[in-house]
Amino acid sequence: MIPSPVRHWQPILIAALSATAVAALGALMTDLGPWYMSLRKPSWQPPDWLFGPVWTLIFGLCALSGYIAWRNAPNRGGRDGIIGLFALNGFLNILWSTIFFRLRRPDWALVEVGLLWFSIFLMIIVLMRYSKTASLLLLPYLGWVTFAGALNWAVVRLNAPFA
Repeated sequence: MIPSPVRHWQPILIAALSATAVAALGALMTDLGPWYMSLRKPSWQPPDWLFGPVWTLIFGLCALSGYIAWRNAPNRGGRDGIIGLFALNGFLNILWSTIFFRLRRPDWALVEVGLLWFSIFLMIIVLMRYSKTASLLLLPYLGWVTFAGALNWAVVRLNAPFA
């Protein structure tokens, strides 16, 4: 049986739209206004303009990873698990931006970035069952969040206490 083009493109479209939604909501929670600009930051922080392109690449890789793993999952339970992991990760991604920028609590965001990091690590481990490629596509995300965690720690160290 030849798969219909709609069934083939539907998961790709869903993955792309989901990644775009997480990116858009995270961007809405990110406020680079006076409060953020007044924070002392480490000398090794990349320029603010770099974050958008990096996140765009990461979200694209995540969408592709999710699609590949979902396509290779042998049953509905596996596919539902993959969707659940990506949904949890998306929630944690948006939550970090909310805590750091909207609540203006980099100290709390430092705790939350550990949960975000663990969710990415868990996705890498679980997706390895279905596709090594899908798993490897998440390594830049893990690396970037590791770097973001170090940056978050530096901001807390340079600016604490927060209230």
